[in-house]
Amino acid sequence: MSEYTGYNGNSLEFLKTNKILVGDSVKILADITYSGIVMPRYEHSDDKHIVLKLKSGYNIGLEINKIIKIEKKVSIGKKIEKNQEVEKNDNLPNILLLSTGGTIASKIDYRTGAVTPVLTAEELNSSVPELGEIANIDTKVLFSEYSENIMPKHWLKIAETIKKYSQSNYAGIIIAHGTDTMHYTSSYLSFSLAGFPIPIALVGSQRSSDRASSDAALNLIGAIKFLIESKTNGIYIAMHQDENDETIACHIGTRVRKNHTSKRGAFQTVGNDPAFLIVNNEIHKNIKTEFFTVNKFDPKIKINEKVALVKYYPGYNPNLLKNIIDLGCKAIIFEGTGLGHIGENMYPVVKIANEKGIFMGMTSQCIDGRVRMTVYESGRDLLNLGIIPLENMIPEIALVKAMWVTGNTEKYDEIKKNMLKQIASEFTT
Repeated sequence: MSEYTGYNGNSLEFLKTNKILVGDSVKILADITYSGIVMPRYEHSDDKHIVLKLKSGYNIGLEINKIIKIEKKVSIGKKIEKNQEVEKNDNLPNILLLSTGGTIASKIDYRTGAVTPVLTAEELNSSVPELGEIANIDTKVLFSEYSENIMPKHWLKIAETIKKYSQSNYAGIIIAHGTDTMHYTSSYLSFSLAGFPIPIALVGSQRSSDRASSDAALNLIGAIKFLIESKTNGIYIAMHQDENDETIACHIGTRVRKNHTSKRGAFQTVGNDPAFLIVNNEIHKNIKTEFFTVNKFDPKIKINEKVALVKYYPGYNPNLLKNIIDLGCKAIIFEGTGLGHIGENMYPVVKIANEKGIFMGMTSQCIDGRVRMTVYESGRDLLNLGIIPLENMIPEIALVKAMWVTGNTEKYDEIKKNMLKQIASEFTT
């Protein structure tokens, strides 16, 4: 029964006796007085508690035996959302918002606990009314996936969709995306859509929109202002710069990674400052030169998933690498130690990969700095075995670039040439 999702036994009987449904707004007298919304529970939860979402956005569990009184304030059946129709303003720029999932443009159904898209213009206007004063926003749902479920096939769909708008009247494109794999998507779009004439910003949120500390609205507002006012192109990730609400950072899509699990300022540009900052509604440009070297838009939307990222560690079993080779991988990216090393026990299998014509690139486990394989004898040995140093390319970005490069050519010399060629600011000086 959806009215009591996750409740059973004593907790179910408690709700029925008090005529409370999941989604009802209630006031509870226990050790103190609580006000909030009754939330669904996990399927295998005990039957001694009910879950309440407080106004702060946080959930708490209350033991039913300690509840003195529960009073219904608003019934789920009486909650009717009215979204005022949005009229387009001819004096404002147009923005396209594509949704792939995540919490950036979503709402919670308090009856089921499900997160559902908030992606009509009317819903966005209701959720973030400031947007109507900045731009006319058209919306399109591509799919609705958790970030960890977005695969290379999804990157292709996003890229193919965006390609259709290269000659549109949009000032920019927003991609609503879950944060955990956002930099993988941004890097693929950076390579496959290099030279795209208008800016594209991937936007996510670390805190859901029902929490008081949510960063969803501010990230979205900042990203749209950036698209309109930056006078640039390229692929970016737009997120909070830190825990404060004054600054939104716009990171180049191939030089960024998520470095914290939950902080609002989780994303950082590796090896440099963010390309742009939006500080109190003003755009600050940090990049000193034009980062994006491809000026002509010539989309290459292909991919080869037979690429591996190998994180070396003491005790790594060379047979694991042999299995990767036997699976038919066309490229292997090593995340090596320090300046770019792997243990000598790996050398015989590396030699096999080289003889098979598999491209092998070296990146570093270190967050900052460059791969330099000529400093130590072990690095020089690996160079002689065919491993190519990839300067300061981030390992995940190197993986995605290798997928893209091997998707567009099977010739080793062309793979090597393109892996070392600056396409979308994946290297920095």
